[in-house]
Amino acid sequence: MLRDLSVGRSSLVLALILAGVAWSQEAPKPAAPKPAVAVPAAAAKPKPAPDPALAPIEDKAGLPRVLLIGDSISVGYTLPVRELLDGQANVHRIPENGGPTTRGVAAMDKWLGEGRWDVIHFNWGLHDLKRNPDGKHQVPIEEYEKNLRALVARLKTTGATLIWCATTPVPEGNLNPPRRNADVIAYNAAAKKVMDENGVEINDLYEFALPRLQEIQLPVNVHFSRPGSRALAGEVAQAIEEALAKRAAK
Repeated sequence: MLRDLSVGRSSLVLALILAGVAWSQEAPKPAAPKPAVAVPAAAAKPKPAPDPALAPIEDKAGLPRVLLIGDSISVGYTLPVRELLDGQANVHRIPENGGPTTRGVAAMDKWLGEGRWDVIHFNWGLHDLKRNPDGKHQVPIEEYEKNLRALVARLKTTGATLIWCATTPVPEGNLNPPRRNADVIAYNAAAKKVMDENGVEINDLYEFALPRLQEIQLPVNVHFSRPGSRALAGEVAQAIEEALAKRAAK
């Protein structure tokens, strides 16, 4: 009897062991983890094409050299001025936005370079008179006038004929950054004082643009439409042509 129980236990143990082996062989193995898929980095945004108005030009031999200095308004009329004076002058411009007079004082030597200039058509104003968040001008009018005196003195050393370009009007509306046309009038008056004292000719683009702003200026924006920039270019090119003619007649 005891032997039968012992045999029975042995048989039961053996059966359990065999069942465990069978289960381990038949049990599904856990799936191997999938390799991580690399997520491509966001494609870098292509850099905007450089503004052709800011690109340097090669001089055509025998033609006088003209330099345009100014902010984005002058950038807008650079190419049409160049077209209008094609064959008459090499029309260069500074390779950036001229900004306020403080930038002009800091960068003028670099902008003028080593070359000879026959005519320099220049402007500062819209950046000087813009209002900071505290309501103050970026460059107070007294400092603006002082900077203009220094800039005109430096430009006169080039021997070029100088043409000051009056700052164009600021339209009504909520501009960003804030600007007021009353400030344009005041800053233009300060600039005229400096130019008159130095015998610098004035190209009054303010008076030219004012009566036709609805036709040539963008809505609630100090900038001009493409046809508007071409209209300004006609005035700029004419002023330069007249200055070149006077130089040639000397």
